[in-house]
Amino acid sequence: YVETIGNPGYSVPDFKKIKAVAQRHGIPLIVDNTFAGAGYICRPLEHGADIVVESTTKWIGGHGNTVGGIVVDGGTFDWANGKFPLMTEPSEAYHGLKFHDTFGPGGVLGFSCTFAIRARVEGMRDVGMCPHPMGSFMLLQGLETLSLRMDRSCENAMCLAHWLQAHPKVDWVSYVGLPSHPSHLTAKKYFRPGKFSPMLSFGVKGGVDAGIQFINSVKLASHLANVGDSKTLVIHPASTTHSQLTEEEIASSGVTPDMIRVSTGIEHIDDIIADFSQALDKIPDTAGDKISVPASALPDMGFKV
Repeated sequence: YVETIGNPGYSVPDFKKIKAVAQRHGIPLIVDNTFAGAGYICRPLEHGADIVVESTTKWIGGHGNTVGGIVVDGGTFDWANGKFPLMTEPSEAYHGLKFHDTFGPGGVLGFSCTFAIRARVEGMRDVGMCPHPMGSFMLLQGLETLSLRMDRSCENAMCLAHWLQAHPKVDWVSYVGLPSHPSHLTAKKYFRPGKFSPMLSFGVKGGVDAGIQFINSVKLASHLANVGDSKTLVIHPASTTHSQLTEEEIASSGVTPDMIRVSTGIEHIDDIIADFSQALDKIPDTAGDKISVPASALPDMGFKV
């Protein structure tokens, strides 16, 4: 089980290598593709994934107004390899039905969907995870503009990452679109050309206090733990989502005291930079020189704004 883009470090797995390991051991490769924008940035099924899960709450909906998730069965895994009796042995609940025999490669539907069928008729039946009609409508509406929002958000994230790198009050920037990121080359191998996700993180000089000051100072960006909205979202994990952990636990989770996580939205990049600039300027001078870096100072990256 892997994430296309990990959180909070944004690591990208080498799907082909992991798939080879999974095949040797006869287990399915399951990929959480949420941070890759519902398949717009990356399509794991084309790189060896057997099952893909997505949080539709994020970029699919795109406005943070409903909650949901999806599971996609690629129909590629052999559930009859002897390791998954729930897929091959008779089901008492369905009068002896064998899911793999009925819905496998040679089944009644003409294609393999063993996992998807069992997830629907038993998982949904027992757990009750059925979306409500209005929520489904909003998610379908979100899909209509998914590509437009992802293009804009990814372009904004790239430009913002370069701007942050040049700011004297920023200690480091983590964005998979930057050549300095450990997963940059892997992302280029598997991602849509030029698209590296709207997610990035950066460290403010001054640690926890500076991070909290930044969060309290933004005006355009929203302070929320969610990601994937059309609006830019920021959070200081060390003082919020991870605040109940010990220092050792926080560090082991990949979060640092100075870290700000950003889910970049579709606002005009000049507005995002202006908001971040005034918020960084409010951090005490002891955390860095009080110098704002204008967007015009960046090299021409060819971004459409």
